[in-house]
Amino acid sequence: MMRDQAESLRLRVKKMQHGSETKAIAVLSGKGGVGKSNVSLNFSLALRQRGKHVLLFDMDIGMGNIDILLGQTSSHTIIDIFRPNVTIHDIIKTGPNELAFIAGGTGFTEIFHMDEQQVEYFIEQLQHVSVQYDYIIFDMGAGMSEDRLQLLKAVDDIFIVTTPEPTALTDAYATMKYIHLADPHLPIYVLVNRVRSDKEGIETLQRLKQVAKRFLGKELHALGYVPEDRTVSTAVIRQTPFLLFDPSAKASKAVVQMTDRYLADEEHEGKEKRPFHFFAKLRQYFLER
Repeated sequence: MMRDQAESLRLRVKKMQHGSETKAIAVLSGKGGVGKSNVSLNFSLALRQRGKHVLLFDMDIGMGNIDILLGQTSSHTIIDIFRPNVTIHDIIKTGPNELAFIAGGTGFTEIFHMDEQQVEYFIEQLQHVSVQYDYIIFDMGAGMSEDRLQLLKAVDDIFIVTTPEPTALTDAYATMKYIHLADPHLPIYVLVNRVRSDKEGIETLQRLKQVAKRFLGKELHALGYVPEDRTVSTAVIRQTPFLLFDPSAKASKAVVQMTDRYLADEEHEGKEKRPFHFFAKLRQYFLER
C-alpha cells in the first residue's frame, strides 16, 4: 500500500511538472459484433508498448468481455467499491504488460442512481487512482441512452468502431449524429474493422468523413482500419490479445500504426484541453440531475 501511495505521488508530481492530466477516451459502436472490445483491448496494449499507463474500463453492462478476452476472471466490478472492505484498488486487475483493467458487470446501472454522498465517494475514488494513468479508456456497450450520453460528453475523445457492412455504417453514422448534436465540439475518431483490402478501408473512411462533413458539418479524425485477419479469431479462442499472440500479424501491425497515428495527432494538436476536466464534468452531471 505504501509503495502504491509513493508511486501515485511520484506520478502526480510528474504530471504537474509537465502540465498534463489523465485523458479519457470512450470507445463505442453503433451496433454489436464489430469487434469494439477487441479494438479497445489491443489499442490499450499498444499504448502500453509506447510506455503509457492505461486503465481499461469495461462499460459494456451485462455483456462485458474484456476479462474473457484476457483469459482472466474478476471477482469485483466497479459497483463493489460501495461494499464493505473493498477499495478501488481491489477492483482494478492487472493484465498482460501491466495493463490495468476493471471488469464489467450488471450492477453498473446502480451508479446512475447514487445519492450525493455516493457520487462524491465514487468520483473521488476514481480521481484518486487516475493519477497513476495517462489514459482511462471506457469500452462502452453498443447503443445509446441519456445516461451514457452524459458520460460521453465528459470524455476528451470518442472512438467509433465500425465495419464496411452497410448496416454497421448506418448505425455508426447515427451514433455520430447523436453525439454531435449533444456536443458539436467533442472530437470523434473513426476506425474501420475487418476490411478485406486497403482499398476498402480507405474508401470506407473517406465515405464516413464525407457524410459527416456534408450532413453534420463535422470533421472526423480517421484513426485507420484493421484488416480481416485469421489471427484475431485464433487469439480470441486462445484468450490472448492478438497484439501479443502474434505481433507480426496484419491486424497487430494495423493497431500499432493506429496508436502511433493517435499519439502523433495528440502531439500535433498540443493535447488541447477542454474547458472542464473529465471528473469535474462527471461531478457536474451527477449533482445537477
